[in-house]
Amino acid sequence: MPDNDLPLVISAPEPRTLDLIFNPDALAKFRSRYRIVETSADQIGDLPADELAAARYIVGQPPLSREALAAMTSLKCIFNVETNLLNNMPYDYLFERGIHVVTTGLVFAEPVAELGLAMALNLARDIVESDLAFRHGMELWGGDGNKTARLLSGSEIGIVGFGDLGKALNRLLTGFRAKIRVHDPWLPPSMLAEHGVEPADLDTVLGESDFVFVVASVTADNQGLLGARAFAKMRKGAAFILLSRAGVVDFDALMAAVRDGHIVAATDVFPEEPLARDHPVRKLPGFLRSAHRAGALDVAFKKMGEMVLEDMDLIDRGLPPMRGKRAERETVSRMRSKPVDRN
Repeated sequence: MPDNDLPLVISAPEPRTLDLIFNPDALAKFRSRYRIVETSADQIGDLPADELAAARYIVGQPPLSREALAAMTSLKCIFNVETNLLNNMPYDYLFERGIHVVTTGLVFAEPVAELGLAMALNLARDIVESDLAFRHGMELWGGDGNKTARLLSGSEIGIVGFGDLGKALNRLLTGFRAKIRVHDPWLPPSMLAEHGVEPADLDTVLGESDFVFVVASVTADNQGLLGARAFAKMRKGAAFILLSRAGVVDFDALMAAVRDGHIVAATDVFPEEPLARDHPVRKLPGFLRSAHRAGALDVAFKKMGEMVLEDMDLIDRGLPPMRGKRAERETVSRMRSKPVDRN
């Protein structure tokens, strides 16, 4: 089939690249099935009128005006491969047109959940600090090195948020025979119960847990939700693990709770990224840090390309996308997560 007869895809996936999200075989398949117009996110509106009119798909999450979208008369789906639903396009107009917006964030659920589990185990058993002490000849042997150690097995665990990441984390935790309570105001209690967890309000999750995992997306309703009052409710010595976005917490209040010795904490995300060299959290005892690397595995990125190709195939056959997570009319405008600033 001549290239001009192939369905047209506008590719503007930054901060991703096509080589990052497709393995070589998948990328070859992508290029053989579609005519790819590669551009930058801010130049889509400058594309020729015939290319805009012919575009069936967009791969990326570029800022799009209503006028630019109106010119895309063949558009069927926007594939968001950054995974944050940014407030940079008129979603109401997209829904009116029946244009799907799907994210590929599911690929990060298992990698992030695994790192979260590792963080919880480290906070329970002080693995990193014990290793550092050993390197400096200051190790404590046997019970002397376990003064604050505890078990994850049989503990009480709280999870704030129960999307793809929360579900993946729950699957990992089931083998620890823990009592797991979940707070997620966007889900009915019966859906939580079906996953074997106990629905609970936020105060109960905070106050009755030995380990608290925060995996909720940032929304208009929960920015800075967890502050000094929330941390004061936690059990003394409890572990707080932040895996989603730092905007959910008052980060200064979190640091204060750790500095005071009330809780220990771990995070893969920070209020500003990259983090300033002199940020006080860098040297705060009782705080385990990871540089937003929980989900950034090549195997996860490559799954994005597989999901995009499978959903394109479904849509090409007149079916709805099934692999990506579709943006919902009622919630998309409330999302406040943002990509990491790499500059």
